[in-house]
Amino acid sequence: MQYVKLGSTGLDVSRICLGCMTYGLPDRGAHEWTLDEEASRPLIRQALDAGINFFDTANVYSDGTSEEIVGKALRDFTRRDDIVLATKVNGRMRPGPNGAGLSRKAIMTEIDHSLARLGTDYVDLYQIHRFDPHTPVEETMEALHDLVKAGKVRYIGASSMYAWQFSKMQYTAERHGWTKFVSMQNHYNLLYREEEREMLPLCADQGVGILPWSPLARGRLTRDWGTVTDRSATDNFGSGLYADSDRVVVEAVTRVATDRGVPRAQIALAWLLHQPTVTAPIVGAAQPRHIEDAVAAAELRLTDKELDELQQPYSPHPITGH
Repeated sequence: MQYVKLGSTGLDVSRICLGCMTYGLPDRGAHEWTLDEEASRPLIRQALDAGINFFDTANVYSDGTSEEIVGKALRDFTRRDDIVLATKVNGRMRPGPNGAGLSRKAIMTEIDHSLARLGTDYVDLYQIHRFDPHTPVEETMEALHDLVKAGKVRYIGASSMYAWQFSKMQYTAERHGWTKFVSMQNHYNLLYREEEREMLPLCADQGVGILPWSPLARGRLTRDWGTVTDRSATDNFGSGLYADSDRVVVEAVTRVATDRGVPRAQIALAWLLHQPTVTAPIVGAAQPRHIEDAVAAAELRLTDKELDELQQPYSPHPITGH
């Protein structure tokens, strides 16, 4: 496994980050396809054995049970100091006022709940799970800074938003001497490359690491176009991310993978890992081969011709994922 710095920090993370939305009780939250604790633990152990030290979850995943399962497995299988643990805040955790968002009250409440579920004293990377237009940027950034100073959080990160919003938050932090974001977890893959227009150049200029979510386009880059899975059949959010015109990109991935004699997942992930701004794709794993393919992709070198063949069929998309 290769390790790289997260953005301009001194933090070393594996080139693959295990996305843990897959792990959580199926009857809690909106994801009926998640794996319970018994099914999740072998995959988390496999990731650790493969050298993955970076794990990403969120308070909203399966109503907090993802954090519980992941936290317990990591405590059982490894030492806390050896892994980089990331979670998120913003999504609704309970009904009523202050049950969601990035107010000071919400942030201070949710970090304590996440730490309790994860069974740890601190989170390595605490990420805002989208932009909150209803809370002053100053309030959010100061609250996050205070968590860092309190020792509950080591670094802070952001997720999908417009580049102007991210710039405003970073400028606000810098102006006040508060902690700035070191990472951006955004929607980026061969089927959706709109982030190349503004967000990726901004992050490259500012030394912010990129952690793409849905690096395999929710599996569409790994299977024949139109194939329905248990997840895709119930994925209301994902159903609006891609278009029928994306079929030509999937066909290009299939050609390159066939010529190489490797699974399509390895080609799609290898393309992402060739992008100079990308630190570590957030890869979900419901089967052992998902981790095997991700680890293999980190070692796969694509030729200029292959990169061109994968990129050439792309067509512009409406902004999605925010």
